[in-house]
Parts: sequence; structure tokens; C-alpha cells
Amino acid sequence: MNAAKTILITGCSTGIGYTTAMMLKNRGHTVIATARKSEDVARLQAEGFNALQLDLADSGSINLAVEQTLESTGGKLDALFNNGAFGQPGAVEDLSREVLRFQFETNLFGTHELTNRIIPVMRAQGHGRIIYNSSILGLIALPFRGAYNASKFALEGLADTLRLELLDTGIHISLIEPGPILSHFRQNSFALYKQNIDTEHSVHRDKYRAMEARLQKEGAAVPFTLPAEAVAEKVVHALEAKRPKIRYYVTFPTYLFGTLKRLLPYAWLDKLLIKV
Repeated sequence: MNAAKTILITGCSTGIGYTTAMMLKNRGHTVIATARKSEDVARLQAEGFNALQLDLADSGSINLAVEQTLESTGGKLDALFNNGAFGQPGAVEDLSREVLRFQFETNLFGTHELTNRIIPVMRAQGHGRIIYNSSILGLIALPFRGAYNASKFALEGLADTLRLELLDTGIHISLIEPGPILSHFRQNSFALYKQNIDTEHSVHRDKYRAMEARLQKEGAAVPFTLPAEAVAEKVVHALEAKRPKIRYYVTFPTYLFGTLKRLLPYAWLDKLLIKV
């Protein structure tokens, strides 16, 4: 392993963020683990993390977390893992402007704002790693996931552009595209679905019933689901490797659809995606 590094991670309450924070901490890195809820921050602190409250939908929270991070690290930061995100289910025509904006506030705008606060620090020190946790849904779109699809497609566009703009600065940009991972993601998505989608007055009412069953299923909902450690291992490489990759595919579906998107005519790919 290379020398210990300091990394700020968003969305560490559970799942990928928590697992990655724990893995990196056990490898000797200094982890600043953030979570939105104060009770999760307290739990992380009790487990020995330097934990901070950070709500990506709140600019004040972002600014305070950055200030606290730099104060604890002496103004330096080796890496940022943009992991915090959520998924709002629902057909595109059932998404209100407010619901779509709320999806983007965390998944895109907050992540963008946090990253822009960190770039000058990395530029001044002459090195850094910015790692984005994207999704297979940043590569291909699936029905009834329009808000999340759009946020991840936009995230990939920003990350790809940023990579070009930061060439020769010593700051490396990496995208991780997990695919199906065991986490609380579906449970959180189901709560947002019930809160924000008027299913009874939707033309998609019958299709929503099948989606509800998937969102409420315990354990792996689809084949080839991997544990969160599979993503954490990619983050380790993106952080420690001398030449980190631009993109890290994690699960078999990501490899499969990443390849099919390049090879198949769009009409053929659409027919396949409808069946997924």
C-alpha cells in the first residue's frame, strides 16, 4: 500500500459509504466520514471516525463541513469520494418539477458544490483524487428511474468535463459504476416513492405495483448483486494506484450493458432494457 492518505467521504451512514470508510480506515488512511443525520454522525464518531455532519442539499452544511475538514487536516486533502446520493423512483411524467429538483440538489448540485470547494485545495498542493460514485444508470437508462437516471447522466458529464479541464494539474478524476449492490438504497427509494408519486391517478398504476414488490424485496432484488465491499475495493484502487482508472465497472451488469451500449443499435438496446 502507498503512504496513508486523507480522504473525505460523503454518505457514510450505511452501505457503500460506510463500508468504504471502514475499509480505508483499516488500511491506515485518515477518513473524514460524513452523514446527513446527527445520530449517524454520533455513531460514526463512537466507532472511531473523524465524522462530520454534511447535507448535500444545504450549501451552509457543505461550507461548514469543508471548513471543519481542512481545520482537522491542516488545510490539506488527498482525496474526495463523492458517494452521497439517493434514488427517486417514478415515471418521468409523474415527476413534478420540485421532486426532480430535489433529486438533483443532492445527487448533482451538492456534489458539484462540494467538489468545487475542494479543487482549489488540491490545485494548491499539486495533487489529489476526486472519485465519483456514479451508477450503471449513468450509462444506460431504465424505465421508472428517470430522476435518478438523469442525475447520474449529468454527474458523468460533469466528471468527464472536469477530467479534461484538470489535465496536468496532478488531480485525477475517477468514476465508479457499481450496478446492483446490497444496501438500504431500495428501502430509502421506496419511502420517497410513496411520498412523492401519486400512483392512484397515474396511467402507470399497474406497472407501479410490480415496482413496489421489487423495492420492498429483502436482500438481492436482481441477479449478480454484490456486497458493498466490491465498490470499496475499486475506491481503494482509485485512491492508492499510481495511475488510477478513469472508469471502474463493478458488477457483471455494468460490464454487460457498458459493452452492449457500444455495440447494439439503440432500438435493439431499448428492447433489451424494457425487459430488465
